[in-house]
Amino acid sequence: MALVEEGIAVRAAGIDAPLLVLSEFPRGAEADALARALIPTLCTPEGLAALGDAADAIGQGRDEIAVHVKVDTGMHRIGVWPPEDLAPFVRSVRAAGFVVEGVWTHLACAEDDDVTTKEQLQRFEGAVASLDERPPLLHAANSAATILYPDSHLDLVRPGIAIYGIEPAPGIGADLGLRPALSWHSAVSMVKRLPAGEAVSYGHLYRLDRDATIATVPVGYEDGFPRALSSVGQVLVGGVRRHVAGTVTMDQILLDCGDDPVRPGDPVVVIGRQGDEEITAAELAEHAGSIAYEIVTAISERVPREYVG
Repeated sequence: MALVEEGIAVRAAGIDAPLLVLSEFPRGAEADALARALIPTLCTPEGLAALGDAADAIGQGRDEIAVHVKVDTGMHRIGVWPPEDLAPFVRSVRAAGFVVEGVWTHLACAEDDDVTTKEQLQRFEGAVASLDERPPLLHAANSAATILYPDSHLDLVRPGIAIYGIEPAPGIGADLGLRPALSWHSAVSMVKRLPAGEAVSYGHLYRLDRDATIATVPVGYEDGFPRALSSVGQVLVGGVRRHVAGTVTMDQILLDCGDDPVRPGDPVVVIGRQGDEEITAAELAEHAGSIAYEIVTAISERVPREYVG
């Protein structure tokens, strides 16, 4: 997980599985994170010192704390760089009294660049080979690498978008039978019959060239429906694709339903299947100039969740 706050929420939900935070704890959050048994990532001397101070402050033995060290092999986001510095940094972590349970890296181009991916894996292999002692857990594979590079599986893998049942890039994993694990539903809140020539939503950028039924749906960019889908996105009502009419607003969208009978309360599918039609996160992403991962992770907290199964 990315944030200490996410780990705290997961613990509060009663989940006691190992939880690795994929960056160093923010300064000041170390004690709270350790108290919830969140596993730290380390990659800087400053992070190591802060973790040690926090462990001492709460009276937790350093030899009881397992950490994972991140090495940068080419993503250049966070991590020990250059990879040749991994061995001395791991020695400093062990000298500080912590248990080095894992060493990991992240792949930048696993979905579309074989040369770069293999170069990163070779750098990782070389950095690990320089260690005085191999840690129990080595990991590098994201969703794309998990599917395309069996040699990258090592001791564990970190699939992300594939857990949603979504291909990490078009065609990758198409033969695995991935099934979307998420659907997004709403309902029509108001219906108006408007004459030709009327324009709708902010800026009046969508003007009717014929009489049409316009349906309002309480979904907007505050909920995670991108404003970039203005006049180009589609959702499902009555098993039929309905075009977003005009600008996506903060809390609502308008749909051009033509002459079809649509009523308040009719179910709306933003992502998912209705009848013979399906709207996928990848489709919304294509229209929005984004990626499916951004679409599904951008659905805001104010959209109620219902967990099934």
